[in-house]
Amino acid sequence: GQERSVLEPVVRAAAELREVVRYLKHVREVLEDDDLELRELAQDEVTELEQRFEDLALRVRELFLPKDPMEDRPAVVEVRAGSGGDEAGLFASDLMRMYMRYAERQGWSVELMSVSEGIPGSIKETIFIVRGRGVYGKLRWESGVHRVQRVPVTESQGRIHTSAASVAVLPEAEEVDV
Repeated sequence: GQERSVLEPVVRAAAELREVVRYLKHVREVLEDDDLELRELAQDEVTELEQRFEDLALRVRELFLPKDPMEDRPAVVEVRAGSGGDEAGLFASDLMRMYMRYAERQGWSVELMSVSEGIPGSIKETIFIVRGRGVYGKLRWESGVHRVQRVPVTESQGRIHTSAASVAVLPEAEEVDV
C-alpha cells in the first residue's frame, strides 16, 4: 500500500528515463545518415531528448532523496496583515481566500481556527489548519513576507500602493511532539 505509493513514481520515472536513453541512441545513429535534411531533424530531436533526459534524471534523483517526515502532516497557516494600512488587510484577506481555494482544489480540508477582521473585506490576522496528503510539504514554501503593488479599491486618486502580509506555515504538532 504505502510502500507501493512511494516506489511507483520512482519505477515510472526510471522506465521513462530508460525509454528516452534507448530512443536517444537510435536518433544519434540517424546523425550518421547521408541525408542532410534527415540529419538536421535528428539533431533537433537529440537536443530535445537530451533536455528531457536531464529533466528525468533530476526527477529520479529527487525521488531517491529521503522525504521530510513532516511533509504529510497537516499545516497550520497564519496570515497576518503587514505594512500598508487597510490595503494590507485587504491583501491578507486575498491571500487567505487564495490558500483556502487552493486547498479545496487539492482535495484538502480547511478548518478555520480564528479570524481578526479589520475594515469590511479585510483581516488583521487569521489562523487555519489544512489537512490532507502532502499538505505541509506543499505549503511550507509559502512562509515569509508577501508583497503586492496595486491600486487599491480604497484609493480614490489611482496611486499605486505597496502592501505586505506575512505568512507562517508550520506542521501541526502531534500529541507525541507536545
